Amino acid sequence: MERVEDIALWLAKDAPHDTVEALFGAFCRRIVQSGTPVWRASLGLEVLHPEVSGLQHIWTDDSQLMRGADRATAATSPSYLNSPTRIVDETGRPFRRRLDAPSPDMPLLEELRQEGVTDYVMYPLPFLDQTRTAVISFATRQPQGFGPASLDGLELATRLLSPYLERRVLRRIAVDLLDTYVGPRTGQRIIEGRVDRGEVEMIEAAIWFADLRGFTLLSERSPIPEVLARLNVWFGIAGEVVEAHGGEVLKFIGDAVLAIFPTSGGHDRRAACRKALAAAQEFCRRTDAENVLRLSSGGPPLAHGLALHVGEVAYGNVGASHRLDFTVIGPAVNRASRLLDLAKRLDRQVLVSQAVAREVDQPLIDLGRHPLRDVEKPQRVFSLTEPGLV
Repeated sequence: MERVEDIALWLAKDAPHDTVEALFGAFCRRIVQSGTPVWRASLGLEVLHPEVSGLQHIWTDDSQLMRGADRATAATSPSYLNSPTRIVDETGRPFRRRLDAPSPDMPLLEELRQEGVTDYVMYPLPFLDQTRTAVISFATRQPQGFGPASLDGLELATRLLSPYLERRVLRRIAVDLLDTYVGPRTGQRIIEGRVDRGEVEMIEAAIWFADLRGFTLLSERSPIPEVLARLNVWFGIAGEVVEAHGGEVLKFIGDAVLAIFPTSGGHDRRAACRKALAAAQEFCRRTDAENVLRLSSGGPPLAHGLALHVGEVAYGNVGASHRLDFTVIGPAVNRASRLLDLAKRLDRQVLVSQAVAREVDQPLIDLGRHPLRDVEKPQRVFSLTEPGLV
């Protein structure tokens, strides 16, 4: 193993730090070039994401791959329960095993033994945050295994690598949390530093506002777990559809969803409206399909209202000095909200404002002019023509 000072200098000056994959791969190659007989190395990093529990980076002398672990099953899966990672997580100490005999208690080690591995060692990464998994392992095919000098060198090199990896993990967690809770477009603005209260940007967007009908009655009559399950199904469909059509969910408000389809730099208003309308149609089709399944099993349907409008909105920070919300406000948002109220009064699934109707090509049903609360003049509104989507 090369001198610790040389590895530290390489990490500080020459190592690639743009991604974990690049850094880990370069680190492994550097270790091998220094004379340590590593054939395989694995890096396990726990993240904070609603679907992904962690990421495993596996390097061998001829390949590198990454795979994720499903959050729902990671902690209880046999691959984790019967692994060196669990032992290191629980003890906070290195794990080593010479593979000169079968290892039926740990399928991974037995698999590596059959591939010619003779020695395996795993170290905990000394992250400041010790509540999540952060480990690195090394395996060799050398008949004599790892010598004392190699083990000392690997442990020191791991300690030197650790702060650079933790920095990347913390950024990954920050980005994932922002994407999850405020959406990728808004999250990017926040991480860029746009967090001053009252700082807004005037943008044009198609506004997509939907709510779940009968939610109050459902909440009064049903157990909380059932209410949450129903909400999550409905919100899940909305989120998938909006994102698939290029929009972004800004917030879930009780039983309502507020989403936007921004125009590109203030241009292409037609494209934004068409995306919003296509998302609305797919949303109706998917909820209708869900309702068929619910009715066949005796469950209540997911009835909803949805309003589409387009206009200029103020997009940015509002709130208290220590508790901000990133949202859109303005007359266009207010009109979308009033349209949603009107959809309920007219018993329509979808209402489309005249401003949106002008920008789309497909036929719509003209419902005439209707008064909207706090809007000076009656507004012309439209609905969809497809069967079941009015």
